[in-house]
Amino acid sequence: MICFLTSSTGMPDSNTLNPENHFINELHHYFPKKCRALFICSDPDSYEVTDFYASAMKSSFEDADFQFENFKILDHRNSHLTKRLVNESDVIILAGGHVPTQNRFFHEIRLKEILKGYLGVIIGISAGSMNSADMVYAQPELVGEAVNPTYQRFLNGLGLTKTMLLPHYETVKNDVIDGFRAIEDIAFADSMGKSFYAIPDGSYLFITSGKEELRGEAYKISDGKIIQIASHGEVVLL
Repeated sequence: MICFLTSSTGMPDSNTLNPENHFINELHHYFPKKCRALFICSDPDSYEVTDFYASAMKSSFEDADFQFENFKILDHRNSHLTKRLVNESDVIILAGGHVPTQNRFFHEIRLKEILKGYLGVIIGISAGSMNSADMVYAQPELVGEAVNPTYQRFLNGLGLTKTMLLPHYETVKNDVIDGFRAIEDIAFADSMGKSFYAIPDGSYLFITSGKEELRGEAYKISDGKIIQIASHGEVVLL
């Protein structure tokens, strides 16, 4: 299994694949010439939204000279076929969206169990990358979540990595949820005894043969502190 766990695959405000940190070149190295892709949604009941983003994703890859034999979608319209759809795919794309919503769907379709032994390529986008971890840090992002005492900030994920990612750092660092700063007030407090890796768009976690590399600008949040561990173009072995 080869994993590209990204903050975003695209350029800012564009449907063009982001070439930073050799992302496109690496994808071409591991993609089959005509691949069978499976786009797994974040919200299994938001069909129009899922169709829109899946179509945009397919176009962005085709514009970068990737070819598809087929490009299928997995949501509640066909979730009873999950195992077959996964086994028939060369590339799986885990969509971005609301982390807890996607996490519930992954558990419902038993995706962690089905992915055991999978030999293809997995591309995570934002929430999809976060839910790829063994323990998922579901940082509050919607109004009410930061002050909800029943909101679960740590969830069981797919177990593809031990690394807990925080995507879109370039914008999240300025976010305020329910009056709390996303990084200083929320992530710092939740990082006691744990480590999160914040990455901006254009950076990604690359996993192959049990080796994990953060590629591009990255920050480590641990025990209430943040340090930059890599700059653009650099690679950090975790």
